[in-house]
Amino acid sequence: MTPKTLQKDPSLLIGFLLCLLLQEVSMRGVTRLVTLPKKNPKKWRRSKTSEPCIHTATQVTIYRSNKIHSTSLPHAFMNYHPRVRRSMQLYDRALEIIPGATQLISRRPQRFAFGVSPVYIEHAQGARFTDVDGNQYIDWASGILTIILGYCDPIVDAAVKKQIDLGSVYSLNHEIELELAELLIDRIPCAEMVRFAKGGGDACAVAVRIARGNTNKDKILFCGYHGWHDWYQAANLTTTGTPPLDEHLFAGIEPIGIPQALANTAIPFPYGDLDRLEQTLIANRGEVAAIIMEPFRTSMPTEGYLAEVKKLAHAHDALLIFDEVSTGFRPADTGVQTILGVKPDMAVFAKSISNGYAMGAIVGSRESMAGAAEMFISSTYWSETLGIRAAITTLEEIRNRNTVDHIHHVGKTMASKLIELGRQHDLPLTIAGLDYNPIIQFDFEQTTCHKLNTIYIQEMAKLGIHTGLGLAINGSHGAEEIAETIAAAAQVFARLANGLADDALDQLIECELKTDSFRRLVK
Repeated sequence: MTPKTLQKDPSLLIGFLLCLLLQEVSMRGVTRLVTLPKKNPKKWRRSKTSEPCIHTATQVTIYRSNKIHSTSLPHAFMNYHPRVRRSMQLYDRALEIIPGATQLISRRPQRFAFGVSPVYIEHAQGARFTDVDGNQYIDWASGILTIILGYCDPIVDAAVKKQIDLGSVYSLNHEIELELAELLIDRIPCAEMVRFAKGGGDACAVAVRIARGNTNKDKILFCGYHGWHDWYQAANLTTTGTPPLDEHLFAGIEPIGIPQALANTAIPFPYGDLDRLEQTLIANRGEVAAIIMEPFRTSMPTEGYLAEVKKLAHAHDALLIFDEVSTGFRPADTGVQTILGVKPDMAVFAKSISNGYAMGAIVGSRESMAGAAEMFISSTYWSETLGIRAAITTLEEIRNRNTVDHIHHVGKTMASKLIELGRQHDLPLTIAGLDYNPIIQFDFEQTTCHKLNTIYIQEMAKLGIHTGLGLAINGSHGAEEIAETIAAAAQVFARLANGLADDALDQLIECELKTDSFRRLVK
């Protein structure tokens, strides 16, 4: 069969390519094969490794007019580590029927070591999970911060199972709604009235709607990440300069599907800069309904900063909303307000409020919340009882077990041990973050850091540790998990140190290079 024959008959060309692919499979080991996407992917990249792990695309050659041309095939035909074979097969199925393959960007496999880290979990217990390939991992992501007591907590789950027997959704209301509302009012300083939601994004959207309704103004100033809804992504409708969400979330968010009429209704401000905030308020005088912000993330705010933010908000007849979805109940079992000494007008909660069950809450002063009674803010499942029962039990158990103290102790212990490992291997690093969320930062220039970060996550995954650079600690992380994780980190640090000494980091990378996807301006 000649190249000329292949040109004339496309079916023969397709068959020829498939033969080449099968040959590639036999030569390169474990490979995943799925149906090619119906549309050409925008980005196909060339593979740089023959290791049995997914890295980029496999190269094949075709003959055309007596010349050799290269073409990259999509990741469907790429290699992956054999320990995650079934995970990657499921991921390929998902790509065909679920846009983006996952429901949450933070669960996309590219967030960890793509092709080495697991993608699908079979079951979880305490601080560990088992993936669909049968591998067990210590999990330092804690369900993207939702798990605060541990997976499948027996007390929380028992309470939920009991509630299932009583009913999850009714034609009328249930007293359990009052029980949780009163608990939140007792626990959270700013709370005098409460509304429910099912997650952080919709809780933020409810808070923004209430603020706009109470003030009869449209614009929202924000700092941090506040969900996927139109009101927030409208920030990127700007036509000049860098898209605001490049810094507050991550680069590349296109405001597709966001009405152009919302342009200039969500306006960012940088964390810690009171002058910029005041200038933004003045430039939009009389139009700002609220300031919504994450009060902090990886470090405590400067003394007096948030109190001044509140003063500025009230000076411009705007409400102050704390987005406590991510901080949740790890800093304290009352949230962050008792630590900061600042009461916002409203605050929103989700994630750790219910140890993995779907639940969110919007709390606030009577003055800021009461107007919601006249607004159409309504959803059937916001009063679904399983999430409510999980939240009540979780909040009680956090206090009963002194979970906050335990989490902080584990964080301090991990930080000190990781710093010591760095010294032992002559690997300069800093532990940033707070006690409940320590973060490894290698002290090198950016390109080298990206390589070190990638190799660290990749190699820890091979050793049964599912982690990023930051640790989301829950109440089930204990002495065994610390010891096993530090033992694995010692092996990985040794590889990093050797790679640096031999100028061979590139040879250690078996997956896509890890870069900083989330660029929160909030400290």
